[in-house]
Amino acid sequence: MGIDPGTANLGFGVVRIEGGHMVALDGGVIETKPDQAAEKRLSHIHGSIIELLEWHQPNALAIEDLYFGKNVGSAMKVGQASGVCMLAAAQKETECFAYTPQAIKTAVCGSGNAGKRQVQKMVATLLGLSEIPRPDHAADALAVAICHGGTAGRRDAIQTALAARAAGSDQGPMRMAS
Repeated sequence: MGIDPGTANLGFGVVRIEGGHMVALDGGVIETKPDQAAEKRLSHIHGSIIELLEWHQPNALAIEDLYFGKNVGSAMKVGQASGVCMLAAAQKETECFAYTPQAIKTAVCGSGNAGKRQVQKMVATLLGLSEIPRPDHAADALAVAICHGGTAGRRDAIQTALAARAAGSDQGPMRMAS
């Protein structure tokens, strides 16, 4: 499950890996009311993430890492939203991972300098969707999930290869299936 953190609008996207491709299972935005106190907004986000984790039971929760811009107040709010998502994941014993915006863009588009529209188009393409996911925060969260799915696949393959090598099953060099 991917998360595009924010306190006003938090995007979420759930992706399943099936063989060599990914499928979108769910995506949307958790919205909070601007006139609510910060602790109420964070509580609402936490409760919603708990519900999503219980419903989908993902293997991991991947969050877009905080990008520190010039607006310290916004950065603090994004950090708070990320924190309550990580807390929910810990409470549901779900591993958490964080990816920089550049890592997500690279995983989805092949370039860390890709624009927002390019990322959204590639999300739709990679997930076999007929149109770009809406709203934008949901598309961004799906991009985070795609990034983690690709990273997790590589990490699992490396761990399997290292475990096989450590177990003494040295069968010569590893070869790619054709």
